[in-house]
Formats: sequence, structure tokens, C-alpha cells
Amino acid sequence: MGAAFDDQLITDVATVVSTEARAFNNGGRAGLDYWTPNINPFKDPRWGRGQETPGEDPFHLSSYVHALIDGLQGGFDPKYKRIVATCKHFAAYDLESWNGNFRYQFDARVDSQDLREYYMPPFQTCARDSNVGSVMCSYNSLNGVPTCADPYLLQTILREHWGWTNEQQYVTSDCDSIQNIYTPHNYTRTRAEAVTAALVAGTDLNCGTYYQQHLPTAYAQGLFNESTLDQALIRQYSALVRLGYFDGSAVPYRNISWADVNTPHAQQLAYKAAAEGITLLKNDGTLPMEITSDMTIAIVGDWANATEQMQGNYLGIAPYLHSPLWAAEQTGARVYYARVPGGQGDPTTDDWLSVPLLAEKADAFIYVGGLDNSVEAEGMDRVSIAWTGGQLDVIDQLAGYGKPMIVMQMGGGQLDSSPIANNPNVSALLWGGYPGQDGGVALLDTITGKNSPAGRLPTTQYPANYVSQIPMTDMTLRPNSTTGSPGRTYQWYTGTPIYEFGHGLHYTNFSASIQSSNRSYSISDLMEGCMEKYKDKCAFQTVNVDVENIGSTISDYVTLAFLTGTHGPEPYPNKRLVAYTRLHNMTAGSTSTANLGLTLGSLARIDEQGNTVLYPGDYALMVDTQPLAMKNFTLTGDPVTLDEWPQPPAPQLQTSDYFVGGYGSTYEENVIAGGTT
Repeated sequence: MGAAFDDQLITDVATVVSTEARAFNNGGRAGLDYWTPNINPFKDPRWGRGQETPGEDPFHLSSYVHALIDGLQGGFDPKYKRIVATCKHFAAYDLESWNGNFRYQFDARVDSQDLREYYMPPFQTCARDSNVGSVMCSYNSLNGVPTCADPYLLQTILREHWGWTNEQQYVTSDCDSIQNIYTPHNYTRTRAEAVTAALVAGTDLNCGTYYQQHLPTAYAQGLFNESTLDQALIRQYSALVRLGYFDGSAVPYRNISWADVNTPHAQQLAYKAAAEGITLLKNDGTLPMEITSDMTIAIVGDWANATEQMQGNYLGIAPYLHSPLWAAEQTGARVYYARVPGGQGDPTTDDWLSVPLLAEKADAFIYVGGLDNSVEAEGMDRVSIAWTGGQLDVIDQLAGYGKPMIVMQMGGGQLDSSPIANNPNVSALLWGGYPGQDGGVALLDTITGKNSPAGRLPTTQYPANYVSQIPMTDMTLRPNSTTGSPGRTYQWYTGTPIYEFGHGLHYTNFSASIQSSNRSYSISDLMEGCMEKYKDKCAFQTVNVDVENIGSTISDYVTLAFLTGTHGPEPYPNKRLVAYTRLHNMTAGSTSTANLGLTLGSLARIDEQGNTVLYPGDYALMVDTQPLAMKNFTLTGDPVTLDEWPQPPAPQLQTSDYFVGGYGSTYEENVIAGGTT
């Protein structure tokens, strides 16, 4: 859904999810506290849970999550919440099990600039701007302190700085992350001290057994007082009040029934979400391709007959699962199928003998493969971002027959698709992610042109050697000549991506122009009209972008607005996303206007202390990745701090020599720096 860049779609999906959740609750099958969304930025392509997140860009995540919470909870501050949403994992969590570094013991080392600039914006939106009901603290430590025991995170930032202080707002632990405080983080000497550290820091609810087992002992030892316990209980029970838990039939959501589950609207929305996110990466003109009843199609790959596989790593029971094979069979063409190669880790070729047999019969090939949950999932990071040799071999063999050859790259993370992009015999390449219950139909409809692709990559597609240039444990974003880091995400990466963030082709062409004549703005004048409590929310201006479909095919168009320029601290980012919107159903020759609302926060940069500062200097607003249009302007005057970031306590070190991470771990770096082995 992140690839759709369509916030209204996200709200619509979330509304269906929470409506069905209420039906399940009324039927005695579910609760009302939902552990979604996962909004940790997808900064490293190896992260196994990256598939759960909307992408790598902090603004995109922030806008997405605001739309999602609105749909899940039923508005910003309704009388009754539909459900409680939970923003997770707070904070700097994006590692599972890479090279012997485990999430339960990992200590993320992040400076204030990167923390505020990259890891915090989605959570700020959750707490400050979207009134989310719950936040989950994570397994990892941050600068030596387990997040569920960190008063700087849970009190100073979350509650005080962001004003997340309504009595019904509570923090939950991830499952057993309070136990992890004791070991393997070894942050406290006793279990009683571990539960005390969490409760006093502001973790109100424990997923696990540590609170009920060890809080009585801690209380008996005088480690916390009763008012601290009351505070946690009040927050949780107040949340139940806001859900209408005690109000019986007076709550309108009590009337939601099984008739509201799996409605035609929900089914249509499942298809729409899949179709809007499909991203066209390469096309030599073969697509859209008409498939007729007198054609023979060969559909090949371990995703070709995917069903539950299409749902990703958190899933429910779908009413139906329409695979790519099933969808191909509905076209009326003769369809041949081969599950070749046999899986992500299967090096054998015994079943490849079907390939030349299919090739002789088929008029066109569709290969569906890439990644799946056997190699990327919770608890499972990757060590490679290359296609497997077996998959590339089969793709190349099929492409060599000189017939239309379409490759669908599936899965949440990106793979280096340069062998496919550079193969002149591969006609087209699409990225389909995990497209859900109607994913096969959405994919085939895109091939045939019933759906015109308009998705954009929400993550950078790096070359395969990226994994040897920076360890997953390196949390920094900016390039570093000392460590050899080429930088992370499209904002800072100094190499050449295979496909960049925001890349996505169409079956038509577009032009764009920016309606703006101003060339210079005074910072003092901008601040004079700024009356918001949080100055970064003050409006700068609404930029109107006229987009024209100059081709011959009806299509959606995602308007991406990036800022670049020389302002604020060096190094300067390559560019940064500041606004987006999706224009729908643009007919050939038509023009639509994208209204992009920019704030003072859109223009601001983050200094080394984490402060949000509006700087004088040169700016350029760019539309799309090429770009299609650009507008230069300047800000004049003195810099102004829009948000002063609370400074953290001095970082601590996890000193245990028992739980030692593998390559790239902080412990390893300390040992090397200390001169011992």
C-alpha cells in the first residue's frame, strides 16, 4: 500500500479493517487493541520486517500513518474510538537476526540528528498529530538503554515534548521486551529492578509474564509506590472507556455484525489496494499486452501459483486467494504452469526439464518470483539482496526464446534487478510486493492494461554489493568516508541505484508545471503569521501543480514533490520528499491539478542537536524523479528554531561480554577501538 502513495486509500482500508475488527469483537472473537501500524523506516534492504512498513522515507511514513490512524480509530478524537491503534516499534528498531546480532540484545547507537530527522517523525505524527491510543516500546536498546525502560523516550519525548498526555494513552511492551531488560540486555541486576525500571519509565502494559510475576516482589522491596501502578491502570481502563467498553448498546459500533465482514466494498478495496501499488519498472512497449483465447501463456516461478504467500507475514483467513495462475486462466488463453525453480533456497534443477517444453508451446512467458516469507519475515533478516542464481538462470533461458517475456518481482524487500533490467530479451519488469487476496487478478489486469500502473517504489533498489559496504547495525544515514558507508536511502546514498525511490513507469506520458511566481521569502515574514503551537505545522503555501496526460491511455498519476538545495548544515541531502498526492483516472489529453500543502516544517532541516531549524539559503522544488518541473526560490534572514529537541542523557554502554553480536556489532567496534581481540 505504501507504493500507492494514496492516503485516502489508506484511510479507506483502515476503516474496513477496524469495522471488521469491531464485528469480530462483537462476536467474541477479538479484542479492541490492535498492534498496528509498524512504522519503523525501512532503511536497510535486508530487514526481514521491512515488508510490514510503508517504505524508507520519514515524510511518507508520517503522512501514511496519519491516514491509517484516522481510519482505524474513527477520527482524531471521536466520542467512541472504533479501535485503539498501536504505533510500533518505539524506537530505532529495524534489525531481527543479522550476522549474529539479535533484536533482543541489539543496542542501536543513534545521534540526536539522525534520531530526530529519520527515526522519530512517524512516531511524532502518531503521538502529537494523530492522537494514537497506544505506542509500543521495542526490543532493542537505544544508546545503551532498553527502550521499555527509557524515561527519555517514554516520558521526556513521547509524553512531555509531544504532549501525549491524555489519560487514555498508554505504552505497551513488545512481547517479553520487559524480560529482555534483565537479560540479554543485562540492564538491571534483578528481575524486580527490571519491572520497576519499565513501570517507572512509563511502560504501562506488559505483553508477557514479568509484571505479574515480579511486580509484587518489587513493590514489597519498596522499588515503586502505588501511585505509579495506579497511573498505568488508569491509562488502560480509560482507554476501555473511550472504546465504549462499559457502555453497552449505547455504542453505535455494537451494531456491527458479520454482515459487515467481507462486503463487496471490502473485496473491491482489496483489489484496488493491490492494483494501485503495482509498480512498472521496465517496459519495452510490450505492455499492455492483449491476451486472447487463441494464445498460449506459460506462467513460471515459485510465486506463479501463490495463494497464502500473497498475504505476507501477518495474515488472516481470506475469503478467497486468487493466484497469478488462477487469474491467467480467467483470460481464456491456454495456460501452462511450472513451479521452477522450486523455492528460494532450492539449488536443484531436476524439474527444470519442463522449461524447454513450455517454451516451445507458449506465445508469451510470465515469470513470477523474487522474495517471500521463507527468506524475509519477523526474526529473519537477509544477507543478500541479489536474485538467486536459479531464478536468473530460468529467466534468462525463457528470455532467450525471443518471445514476450514479463517478469514480476514479488516480496517486500527489493532485489538488485540489474540482470533483468539490462537483459534486452526481457520485455517488462513489474514489482508486485505482497498483493493480498486478489493479487493475482491485479497483476494480470496490469499486464493486459485493465489496470494502468501508477505505483512508485517506496524504497531504493540498491546494487547487490551494497550489503558489503555497510553493516545493518550501522544506524547512521549520511555517507562516511571513514567507515566506507555510501549512505542510506535516496536522501543520502552516494552510489547509483538500480531503481531509485519514487521510480515508476506508466502506459502513458505526463507533463507538469508549477503554478508559483514567488522567488524569495523572508523568514521573519513567514514566522509573523505562524500561530500554531508547534511551529513546524505552520503553513508555508499550497503549491499547485498542473499535470497533463500527454499520452493516449487513461491512468492515475502520483505527484511527488521533492526539495533540494543549499540550506542548513552540510552535507546536504540529495533531495527529500515534502509532499505527494495521487491524481485518479486522468484521461488522454486531460489536465488535473495537484494541490501540495507545504509547511514551514517541510522547508526545515535538523541540526546536530536534533533541533528543527528554518534556514536561509537556496531551495528548489522538484516534481517527480526526472524531474518533470522545478521551481527555485530563496529564504532570506536569520535562521529560526521551530522545535527545540530535548537533549538526551549521556549514552550508556551495554557491557556484557556474554551476549556478543556478530559483524558490525557495537561490542565488536568497542573491542577493536580498545586494541584487543
